[in-house]
Amino acid sequence: MDVVITFVDGSDTLWREDYRRFMDVPALEKRYRDWGLLRFLFRGIETHLPFVRKVFLVVARDSQVPAWVDRNHVDVVLHEEIIPAAFLPTFNSCTIEMFLHRIPGLEERYLYFNDDILPMLDCTEDDFFPAGRPATGFSRCLTARSQFKRHCRNSDRLARRAAGVEATCAFLRPEHICSPMLKSACEEAFTAVEPDLIATLTPVRGQKNINQHFFMDYMFLSGRALDRRIPKRHFSLAAATTGRICAFIEQPDRKMVCINDVKMSEERFQTLRKAVLLALETHFPRRSRFEI
Repeated sequence: MDVVITFVDGSDTLWREDYRRFMDVPALEKRYRDWGLLRFLFRGIETHLPFVRKVFLVVARDSQVPAWVDRNHVDVVLHEEIIPAAFLPTFNSCTIEMFLHRIPGLEERYLYFNDDILPMLDCTEDDFFPAGRPATGFSRCLTARSQFKRHCRNSDRLARRAAGVEATCAFLRPEHICSPMLKSACEEAFTAVEPDLIATLTPVRGQKNINQHFFMDYMFLSGRALDRRIPKRHFSLAAATTGRICAFIEQPDRKMVCINDVKMSEERFQTLRKAVLLALETHFPRRSRFEI
C-alpha cells in the first residue's frame, strides 16, 4: 500500500504571496503553520510501517517542499497535477482531499495522513486493512455546532446519496486518524455525485464544504469499510500539557498519535514546538530514507 501526505508551510514566501493575491481574508495561523512534524512522520513510516511501497507528498507549489526531502524516495505531487485548474489555487484541505485518489501511479490501497498524525509503534497491514477492507472507528453524532462537525454532517449526507442510503437524523464521524482508502471506491463515490460534490469546492474553508470523511462514510455505508478503531492517542493543544505530550512520545502506549493544533500565542507555540520536536528527535534519532 502507499501513503499520501498533504502538507503546507505557511511561512513559505511564495505561498504567502499566492494567498495575498487571491484571498481577501487573513490566513488562519493554526491551519497553515508548520510544526516541523513532517520529518518525524517520515521516520515513523520507515520505522513502523515497513509494508509501505511509496510515499506521495501533496503540496501547492514546488517551494513548499522542505529542502531536506529526498525526492528520490518521496513522490512530490503538485495540486495542479490532480486538481482541475478551475479550482486553483486552493488553500482549503477539504477541496484538496476530493482529488487525492487521482494521483498518478497511486496503489489501490493507501493511507491518507495529515502531518500532525504519526506512527509511534510497529503497525501491521491488518491494523488498517483487515482482510483487505479499510477499517476505522465511526461515531454517531446528532449536533453540528462547529464548522468541522458541519463538514462531517455534509460529508455523511452526500455519502448516503452516493451509496443510495436514506439519510437519518444522526451522521457519521470517522475517528481523527490516518484514513485507509480504496482508490476505486473513492472514484466511484466521486462519480456518483460529481455535480453536487463540485458545488462544495471553495478556495478556503466554508460552511458548505465536505471533507475526506465523505469517502470513509461511503465505503462504510456501501459495506466495504469496517467500524474498528485504530489504536491512537489524541492530544488537543487546547488542553494537553507539554509534559503529557512529551511523556507519551518518550514512552508511547498507542500505535498512533495525533497532535492537534489550536489557536495560541506565538510565545506558547514556539515553546510547545521546541519541546515536542526535542522529544521526537529523542524517539526517532535516525534519519529516514526520505531525508537527504
